[in-house]
Amino acid sequence: MSGPSADGVPCFPGKYTVEALCDPAEHAAFIRSRYPGAGLSHTAGIVLLYQSSLARTALCHGGVRPLGRWVSADLHLTRDDVVLCSGFGRGAPAAGLIVEQLIALGAPAVVTIGTAATLTGGLAPGDLVVCREALRDEGLSRHYLPPARYTSPDGPLTARLTSEISALGFNARTGRTWTTDALYRETAAEVHQYAAEGVLMADMEAAGVLAVARYRQVPAAAAFAIADSLAQRTPRTDSPRTGMGLSALLDAATRTLIGTATGTVWCAR
Repeated sequence: MSGPSADGVPCFPGKYTVEALCDPAEHAAFIRSRYPGAGLSHTAGIVLLYQSSLARTALCHGGVRPLGRWVSADLHLTRDDVVLCSGFGRGAPAAGLIVEQLIALGAPAVVTIGTAATLTGGLAPGDLVVCREALRDEGLSRHYLPPARYTSPDGPLTARLTSEISALGFNARTGRTWTTDALYRETAAEVHQYAAEGVLMADMEAAGVLAVARYRQVPAAAAFAIADSLAQRTPRTDSPRTGMGLSALLDAATRTLIGTATGTVWCAR
């Protein structure tokens, strides 16, 4: 079976067992030397945002205030003490670096939300999917975890996220995602094979974020709004349902992290 393999990635065998030279705690110490109050341990957790439209709308909401430039991203704190993290780019390497820095500053939990492309004909733009497992077809996770085909999110956090999505009146499927670094090298053969394994969608960050969080022993979950399809290629369109789905995920992620049945409804345009 073709697909993710431990052969040659990383180049150093057993990399995940070897202590690293660079510790993200060094970054945290440097930041605190400049900003003595820098820290995230008092917050409810982090929501990673990739879509600029969703971030702009969320940041315009009352009660959201900027935090310092503590990591290589934009941080904002909501009135419910949830940190919105945006403006750091796409892909597992970018997201993984940010998650390392956030955890070093005390982040207690991470929820990553974004768009994905469906691998099946049963999902349409705007449909919501909560990650059950992530196929490790990116490079980052192999530096953190033993060789394996999949990595998984935190169970209780994922269950809570799924419950909160349902409480908002939205239906969400739970399934596998295929995380790849190579957006423009996704092939029909891969789509067919992974769909046969029960993989529902493709994304660029989940496996990396989940691997870093698992390595650092911090709970993490991932969810997606479907934006387009790799099963039925058509010209790209901007479906309003995708924006609505992302808004629902942000609301559910916020509710999940603050651990309450109430929360703010975010309306992305």
